[in-house]
Amino acid sequence: MGTGSGSGPTRMGPKAPGSMKILVLTVVFCPPSLRPPPFFFAALHCHHLRKAARSVWGSTQTINFLYWSERLVLDMRLQALRNLDAFPRAEEHLLKKTSSGAVVSIIGLAIMATLFVHELKYYLTTYTVHQMSVDLKRGETLPIHINMTFPSLPCQVLSVDAIDMSGKHEVDLDTNIWKLHLNKEGQIFDSEYFSDLVEKGHPSHTHDGNETHHEESSKEHGFSEDAEKMVKSVKHALDNGEGCRVYGVLDVQRVAGNFHISVHGLNIFVAQQIFGGSSHVNVSHIIHDLSFGPKYPGIHNPLDGTTRILRDTSGTFKYYIKIVPTEYKYLSKDVLLTNQFSVTEYFVPMKEVDRSWPAVYFLYDLSPITVTIKEERRSFLHFITRLCAVLGGTFALTGMLDRWMYRLLEAATSSKTRSVLR
Repeated sequence: MGTGSGSGPTRMGPKAPGSMKILVLTVVFCPPSLRPPPFFFAALHCHHLRKAARSVWGSTQTINFLYWSERLVLDMRLQALRNLDAFPRAEEHLLKKTSSGAVVSIIGLAIMATLFVHELKYYLTTYTVHQMSVDLKRGETLPIHINMTFPSLPCQVLSVDAIDMSGKHEVDLDTNIWKLHLNKEGQIFDSEYFSDLVEKGHPSHTHDGNETHHEESSKEHGFSEDAEKMVKSVKHALDNGEGCRVYGVLDVQRVAGNFHISVHGLNIFVAQQIFGGSSHVNVSHIIHDLSFGPKYPGIHNPLDGTTRILRDTSGTFKYYIKIVPTEYKYLSKDVLLTNQFSVTEYFVPMKEVDRSWPAVYFLYDLSPITVTIKEERRSFLHFITRLCAVLGGTFALTGMLDRWMYRLLEAATSSKTRSVLR
């Protein structure tokens, strides 16, 4: 009995550790879904199981068993951590270099390069922020830039006049105006400089354009020999189809007023001899440029390029202008003081009974609000964010396209192989 009872544990001792190793290895290499939960192995560490293991296998086999169980628990925890990996190993189609992959790569690089250039231009391009405030400027002058062509009136009969809101002439007007004589083809053949545009001898102008200074002028100036020479000269210019281009700068007071270009500088009898009546004065004109200060980037002057040609009729053009003081602040902190404006156009046909003569009026008023335009540039962080978004999206899209093409070509190749084998 002693021998039989002693031989029993001796036979069980060496078999048990081997079977336990097989169990441990089986659990380690089996699929994760079939493995027992971690608490199963943790339970093996309890005191009772340790004691039972020592009584069956001995201390050495028990230590080995616990070592392998701890390794298994650690391996399962590492496997759970690996499942959180956002960058798994490359798929099979990404490890093979194919012609379709090369085409997709070239297309993807071209798209990413195009998007990069677009985003870089977008970042380098400045944008503007508009703000409004009350205009506090006082006692400043208002510059008026004029560049107009009158194709049907020679320079000898044209005059420029400026009046403020009270109806009084601007006697101390600082002018820099030129008149360019144009031939029938519109080419310049002579020039003339205005030293003083103000008609100082005609104080009876009214603001709405119904002037009576021709009548007063006729009393002051008789129809002399000089007038006859002028009549012949102007008629000759009209017969030759001469025109006139008026350009330069007017510096007026910063109050509401008007300036106009017309034949008001002529004696009424001289004008009657030249045109044969006010209804025959053709004030057709082309406005090349009309502004109230220097130009800033993005400004739009609504009258630039305006063309008004009259045929078999005459009349007075009136442009009602609302000037808005503007400050433009560059990125370099430089400030440009200028003005922008809106305009409403009105045309009054001339009648035989009208005592006024045709003209082109510009009636302006100033807004009490100042617009401040400030240049700004987008932040570099915003540029990096947009760049990562477009480049990353393009890379992901080309990867999906490459995978679809690889699988499609692989399916087509396998189907051809099956058909050949059959």
